[in-house]
Amino acid sequence: MVWLVMIVIIVLLVLVYISLYNNSVKARMWVREAWSQIDVQLKRRNDLIPNLVETVKGYAKHEQETLTKVIQMRNQLTQIPSENREEQMQVSNQLTDSLKTIFALSENYPDLKANQNFTQLQEELTSTENKIAYARQLYNSSVATYNIKLQAFPSNLVAGIHGFKPEAMLETPTEEKAVPKVSF
Repeated sequence: MVWLVMIVIIVLLVLVYISLYNNSVKARMWVREAWSQIDVQLKRRNDLIPNLVETVKGYAKHEQETLTKVIQMRNQLTQIPSENREEQMQVSNQLTDSLKTIFALSENYPDLKANQNFTQLQEELTSTENKIAYARQLYNSSVATYNIKLQAFPSNLVAGIHGFKPEAMLETPTEEKAVPKVSF
């Protein structure tokens, strides 16, 4: 009888251990999947940028420096290894700021603003920027869930044994946290 109780306890412990391990693996995969969503949207944006720049070039010849900067950042972003998430997001944030500058150019060039191709590209890029923002939120949510599993008892024991490492969340750059100055 004692042996039967011990076998049941051991089987239960093994099942709990397997469940904790599988839940940690699942959470880690959600983090990777969430990052891949960001990666997909960054690629989409990178594919749209050359078309936007070519459309703007014909109208805004005096803004060559801005256009060159956007292309350089886009190229830099495509050269960053996919494992270097922090650098990818830093360059991506800079690229987003530069794209805002290009969109502002349309105010100075009414013909550009009326250009169907420019308007369509601007809408696609704006939509992609929104998707990137959502994907970042999903990533941070997945990282939070994963990191909680790594720190909560008893899953932290299983995670420690199998070498699970915490993931870093994506943060908003300090300059974007500043309150904009509005004056009339």
